[in-house]
Amino acid sequence: MSYRDVVSRRVLTWALVAVAARMPVAMAPLALVFLVRERPGGYSLGAALAAAYVVGEIVGAPVLGMRLNPRRARPHLAAGLLAGAVGFAGLGAFPAAPAALLAGSAFLAGAGPAAAPGGLRALLTSLVPGHAAAQALSVESMLTFGVWAVSPATVTGLALGVGPHLPLLLAAALMAASVAGLWFLPAGWAADGPDGPDGPDGPDGQERRDGRDGRGASRLRVLARAWPVYVTGAAGLSLLALAELVLPALLDQRGIAVGWAGPLLTVMSVSSAIGAFLHGLRSWPGRLRTRSVVLMAGMSAAVAAVALVPGAPGIAAALAVAGLLQSGAMLTRNLSLREVLPPDALAAGYSVMYAAVGAGYAATGSLAGALLPLAAPSTAILAGVALTLVLTSVGWWGEIRAGRSAPGAGTAVPLGAAAGAEGAPVGGGGDPERRL
Repeated sequence: MSYRDVVSRRVLTWALVAVAARMPVAMAPLALVFLVRERPGGYSLGAALAAAYVVGEIVGAPVLGMRLNPRRARPHLAAGLLAGAVGFAGLGAFPAAPAALLAGSAFLAGAGPAAAPGGLRALLTSLVPGHAAAQALSVESMLTFGVWAVSPATVTGLALGVGPHLPLLLAAALMAASVAGLWFLPAGWAADGPDGPDGPDGPDGQERRDGRDGRGASRLRVLARAWPVYVTGAAGLSLLALAELVLPALLDQRGIAVGWAGPLLTVMSVSSAIGAFLHGLRSWPGRLRTRSVVLMAGMSAAVAAVALVPGAPGIAAALAVAGLLQSGAMLTRNLSLREVLPPDALAAGYSVMYAAVGAGYAATGSLAGALLPLAAPSTAILAGVALTLVLTSVGWWGEIRAGRSAPGAGTAVPLGAAAGAEGAPVGGGGDPERRL
């Protein structure tokens, strides 16, 4: 796999904007836990605030993502990111506010920028040649996991070393900086890349390769075809919720200093970044849905081990395995989404996926928050793992029911340049955008 076509000044600028926009998202759950940890019932309240934040993402991503104008996405993205900065600033500036006001600010911080991940991803694929889309999305995965690797240690160091409100003020500043950075990038992607409506498979081009012209079907019906992928995505992030929200309480239960929460989560994120690179180097055997189930089962076993092992080294090892498998599950999920949806619906599909994984996070976070006053943190983690396995099973069943076993629908797809030059048959067709 070669990353040569991804290296450019515009992609570097995109990366800086993406880091500034996504770092607050990665910081938010743990920062909210630390913000109210010293209050009575602080861990439960922190889980509730994190759930309010993710509920904001769940609501904002599909509502705002469906309304993105690909040609003029910049004002829309800027307004959403600015709203998120205001929400983070409210949390950091008024940490002693009533719980209802904190929950409202957390909701705004999550909802405002919820369309940004999908919009930025569509923008990224417009900045590289069509045959380099797979490399670009692999780089995006590594960048995302790198952000998640840095954020826990940043939150923990600032919250314990300076003040619990400071991580949220930093998040507000970073998100505001990402707004300014948007003006160094193209205003949209419709005219610059194949994802837009004027691309080869858009309304002004030829009928799509799979025989669907899409003009008579509503966008919602098109997006609904991918519901099993969304459910699997929800299952994947529910495990991340367990690791982030319950880990501080679990460390207290084990008699381990809570300050180790940040470094342990960093281990998981670094392992995920390494896994993203390794998974992008070669093709993998088996149908996508089978690989997804295997990876999710392995992740669930690793997170269950976190609840059962007694010491910090064992917890670190289990989190590292979970992170390594998480990156493969995420890339497989992206492959499945790009396989199900036509190219012109991918930007909206990314936003719906963002909402779906947020739903998994919120469901598991709420379950953990409800169980923590009643049961040990280790029990809360095991209950969350059980919920993850249920979601994974539902997604797998949905993919089978949707007929994903048709020829070419679930075959192994190369992630890298080994897939061939642009236009070469990949996964049963010649559309390079279907590779990831």
